[in-house]
Amino acid sequence: MHTRSLVVRDAVWGDISLAAPLVDLLDTPELQRLRGIRQLGTAHLVYPSANHTRFEHVLGTCHVALRILAGLNERQPELGLDERFALEVGAAALVHDVGHVPFGHTFEDERRLFPRHDGAERTRRFLGDTCLGERLRAAGMSDAVLAALGAAAPTVHTSLARDIVAGTLCADLLDYLARDAHFTGIRRVYDERLFRTFAVREGRLAVCLAKRGLPREDAHSEVVHLLRLRYTLSERVYYHHAKVASGALVSKLVERAVAAGLTLEDLYPLGDETLIELLARRYGPGDPIVARGVDDLRARRLPKRAYVLTRTIGSARQGELIARFHADAEARARCERQLEEALDLPPGAVIVYCPGPDMALKEADIPVEVADGRLCTLSSLNLREVDDLLEKHRDLWKFYVLIAARHADRRAALAAACEERFGIPNALALA
Repeated sequence: MHTRSLVVRDAVWGDISLAAPLVDLLDTPELQRLRGIRQLGTAHLVYPSANHTRFEHVLGTCHVALRILAGLNERQPELGLDERFALEVGAAALVHDVGHVPFGHTFEDERRLFPRHDGAERTRRFLGDTCLGERLRAAGMSDAVLAALGAAAPTVHTSLARDIVAGTLCADLLDYLARDAHFTGIRRVYDERLFRTFAVREGRLAVCLAKRGLPREDAHSEVVHLLRLRYTLSERVYYHHAKVASGALVSKLVERAVAAGLTLEDLYPLGDETLIELLARRYGPGDPIVARGVDDLRARRLPKRAYVLTRTIGSARQGELIARFHADAEARARCERQLEEALDLPPGAVIVYCPGPDMALKEADIPVEVADGRLCTLSSLNLREVDDLLEKHRDLWKFYVLIAARHADRRAALAAACEERFGIPNALALA
């Protein structure tokens, strides 16, 4: 057990101080595994410096959470948020991503191969009969941390802890926006005055857009700027077409491995590279699609866009595509096989990618206090700047049919087959 605190130098926040009980949590196999999981999945294939990991992110989230808490204590000492609560908040921040598997957002949110990483069952698994779980129990923090992460019944204080760590405008968001922008070279940041706008209202974390009965223009503009940064990262990084293509390739390989017996539990000890090695070693010899796909990924031979649809097709058609190809894995696989057969392409040459319907900026739903003292969500204020950003973010939705790089010369033929099949013209102009 550690008896001394630790100071860690971080590329984004500078020195991060950790109390001894938090250092004990950090030095466990469960948290150290996060060193092998990139924060942005395959984005390093687009932005070469985007190699930052979930481990760095949880450190930053802990730092930001404690900074938010320190500000609340300074402005609202009557809340009585003591050192014990600070340790529980810091611990929840450190472990909030412990259930992540390699390329987790791609598998869970996009291809829907597994349940989400932040579900209560997976959280309890990683904080249960594990080294990390034992240390949380020894420190008397297990129940509070489980509640703060939504895996146990909440109390007044654990609800506030959850808001601070993983709410709408929270430490998780504030760290990953700053970190992702830094490591992708996107030179946009939010102003740290944002930290001075937090307050506890009705037991929940809120942003004060007013002071002494008057609107705070600086707070309003900074929150909007934060949403703008979130949109910029979505547009340029999270939904970049090459990141989508590389993530779809990894998902296709894992999908085939799952059909051959790979389980979610197999992924729990793995990082990004060890997963790719496992696919190559265990499944590659018996499945040429997996073997070729691993080779393509390692050589950055990414699938190419052949057919693209955007939100301009209308909500009805968009909804039909989502129901068929996002929610129904069998329908998606059947469509891929039929397109391959129609063009005499080998199995695995075509990948259908369809994102889900939730393309909203959840950050727009942050609780805010306005000039008349009301608490409401930012999105309910009908602010033109916010509404415009929400609409632009929804417009990032795109449906792709991709073709393996080795068959890129058949893109036009695949596009024509898709136009005939879906009855909608291709939005992508093929050279």
